[in-house]
Amino acid sequence: MKKLLCILLTLLMLVGCLAGCGEKKDDGDKLSIVTTVFPIYDWVVSLLGDRAESASVSMLLDSGVDLHSYQPTVDDLVTISSCDLFIYVGGESDEWVEDALSKASNDDMQVINLVQVLGEGAKEEEAVNGEEHHHEEEGEEHHHEVDEHVWLSLKNAKLFCRTITDKLAVIDAEGKETYEANYTEYAQKLDTLDAGFNAAADSAAVKTLVFADRFPFRYLVDDYGVDYFAAFSGCSAETEASFETIAFLASKIDGLGLSCVLTIEGSDSSIARTVIEATAAKNAQILTMDSMQSSTSEDVKKGVTYLSVMEKNLEVFKNALK
Repeated sequence: MKKLLCILLTLLMLVGCLAGCGEKKDDGDKLSIVTTVFPIYDWVVSLLGDRAESASVSMLLDSGVDLHSYQPTVDDLVTISSCDLFIYVGGESDEWVEDALSKASNDDMQVINLVQVLGEGAKEEEAVNGEEHHHEEEGEEHHHEVDEHVWLSLKNAKLFCRTITDKLAVIDAEGKETYEANYTEYAQKLDTLDAGFNAAADSAAVKTLVFADRFPFRYLVDDYGVDYFAAFSGCSAETEASFETIAFLASKIDGLGLSCVLTIEGSDSSIARTVIEATAAKNAQILTMDSMQSSTSEDVKKGVTYLSVMEKNLEVFKNALK
């Protein structure tokens, strides 16, 4: 399938080059900016501000497809090949990007790889559960991939927005002052939310979260010194937890006196209910945090933004640490 996509893209690029021979892009043409996931899309739109009308911004994962299972269509690859700015996460789920960029027809294209921007700040994904502890005791080695959910740190978001602002100024020098002003305003909002999470963690009675689900929030909890236990890692495709994992998570809730079990968006909460049933009190509350992995263009139309989602996550964070 991958080879077929490459062949089709190469043919389409050849046709495009022949058709466009001698043509020059008009100065009045819109900037073409392609993003993969919702948080990146929303940052770009926010930083463009009033200049958004002079740009075409695409979000490739706009139908609820998960980052980890996404495969680009030929149309997606063609869109990327001629854009002015392409921004993607850069983890193992984005291995297809290298081939796409190698066939780009725009030599001046600017590219941002978020994991590369983080550099040594990129973390390995992990879940701390009963099975992992058991395997560690037996001396088994586990391969940990880079945690791709880099957008779930407000500190990371500020760094990424700074990088995007700089690239916008490269592809549209006339808008530099606007982009800088928009960045300053947006960064202040990120700082305010960051302070809210800090305050919640500092005043927390307990500083541990239990996720009876996948765990894409490592960047967030590490920012605020919060411990965590989870059924699965952030990119796991598993849907059924073992007896050891259920028992381990239930023991943590009992031992720490936690009142909440967390899930992520889209969960049917079945594992969470099983964990609660295995606790002594059997009365823990189920709360949900949104990792924005399945946000769609329909959500955008409804006014959902990166900031609005993180504001809701802050409220859940506060309640979970009471």
